Amino acid sequence: MFEGLRKQLASFLAPASQKRATAQRMYSMAKASRLTGSWGNSTTSEDNELTTSLTMARNRSRSLVRDAAYAKRAKLIIQNNVIGSGINMQAKVKTTRGAFNDLINDDIEETFEEWCQASHCHMGRSLHFADLERQLIGQVFEAGEIFVRFHFTQLPESSIPLALEIIEPERVADQLQPSPGVSSATVRLGVEIDEFCAPLAYWFRTLHPGDLMPLRPQTVSRLERVPAEFIQHLRIIDRWPQTRAIPWMHTAARKLNDMDGLTEAEITAARAAACYMGIIETPAGDASFGEEQEDGSLQMELEPAVVQRLAAGEKFNSFSPNRPNAQLDPFMRMMLREVAAGVGCSYESLSRDYSQSNYSSSRLALLDDRDLWRVLQLWFIRSFRQRLHKIWLQQAVLAGAIQSINVQEYAANPRKFEAACFKPRGWSWVDPTKEVNAYKEAVRCGFTTNSAVIAATGDGRDLEDVLDEREAELEQMAEAGLQFDTDPNVPSAAKETAKNPADPALPTAPSADPSGDAGTDPTVQTAENMLKNVGGFHGGSR
Repeated sequence: MFEGLRKQLASFLAPASQKRATAQRMYSMAKASRLTGSWGNSTTSEDNELTTSLTMARNRSRSLVRDAAYAKRAKLIIQNNVIGSGINMQAKVKTTRGAFNDLINDDIEETFEEWCQASHCHMGRSLHFADLERQLIGQVFEAGEIFVRFHFTQLPESSIPLALEIIEPERVADQLQPSPGVSSATVRLGVEIDEFCAPLAYWFRTLHPGDLMPLRPQTVSRLERVPAEFIQHLRIIDRWPQTRAIPWMHTAARKLNDMDGLTEAEITAARAAACYMGIIETPAGDASFGEEQEDGSLQMELEPAVVQRLAAGEKFNSFSPNRPNAQLDPFMRMMLREVAAGVGCSYESLSRDYSQSNYSSSRLALLDDRDLWRVLQLWFIRSFRQRLHKIWLQQAVLAGAIQSINVQEYAANPRKFEAACFKPRGWSWVDPTKEVNAYKEAVRCGFTTNSAVIAATGDGRDLEDVLDEREAELEQMAEAGLQFDTDPNVPSAAKETAKNPADPALPTAPSADPSGDAGTDPTVQTAENMLKNVGGFHGGSR
């Protein structure tokens, strides 16, 4: 007993160096070593990081889009696939019996299409609504965010008191700190927020800080507080709370800048390699030729098809750099794959280089890209189009622009008239024959519908648009007296005959029975098939 107590007391009183080290289990990514010394380990919020990085990151992103080809290409990919030629709207107002009210729906769609003109919807009267949508998603990519202000004013050519203004993030007063007593709310990065970080108002500069000159002489930039109900702030939120947003290319920007510098250096080296150079070694005495330079050296220019004779003891050493670099292409492909991963699209879409993939891998990459585009399309519809539609419809009804809607009925039940679906662009088939047959079988089995297929492939059209076009097309064919195999009135046998017409050069088997009953005899049918096969073989070998 006393021996155990003595050992415990000795262990307690022993120096720290003699104590056994206790192993501690931990994740490898959390271990500190000389190899992980530069790995960031700060505990900061998203807004804290944006405070120190937002302005510089936005300026560098804009510089890349201006000057780097792949950055410009990435922006076009996002605009073309998310917005394309524009997101269409289809009104879905129903009657009390549950049927679609075609009169009201057509009136809403026609009025909205008219409002989409640049002179109606844009405060600058320069952007059609589809072009405005492309600008918005492009700025979300390039600057990380964009602001849309709703002006409830009626432009001269419009019948609806609503127009949109695009406000770049540079106009937001990032460093604003309100004077004590002016506002009790918190202002963070130019956005006035409540205790849950919900926006209450936005503080904008009336003039762009980097503009060339004021639009009007003697105009001084001032700050303007705009309530949040007049602003739509478009940004992709990565962490919450997050007041502002970083540019889309923040993970790939350094790689793009390095690629730009590398290609410039390689081009410079290749230009130097195209100029043949050399060095003449001479004995201790004077050189036999050459013009003296300011630094005392002697230089001469080489002329084509001229052989210069050297003096005794002189030696010519040629200088020929190994350019272009044969390893540049695989290295640039590796860098570009990392850039594509940071942007979110496939390497093939970003580089337009399909030499490194086969059909199957390219198709998988394309389908994976389309999944991202659909997510972004739905985000854009939820974040902008749905809210805009409610505001636009209210202004249009109250202004009397949609005459088929009674104002009192709308005021009593606005949600009834706000029913609508938005139709973003779709994509054509990669392998039309196989995919059309697959869609046909899926519709036939009830796994999907014609509306879903058209929405996925119709480039913004829906079933109603296709049926209207098809009806008008068939009427025109009938008036012209034309009939094609796509006409539903043409029997199936005639369609197959039109697809596979009989070759008059092929011999046909004579009928053994003039009455036509021989066609049911299996022996006769077998003989006829054999004759057809033999005739087809000889006919194809001529």
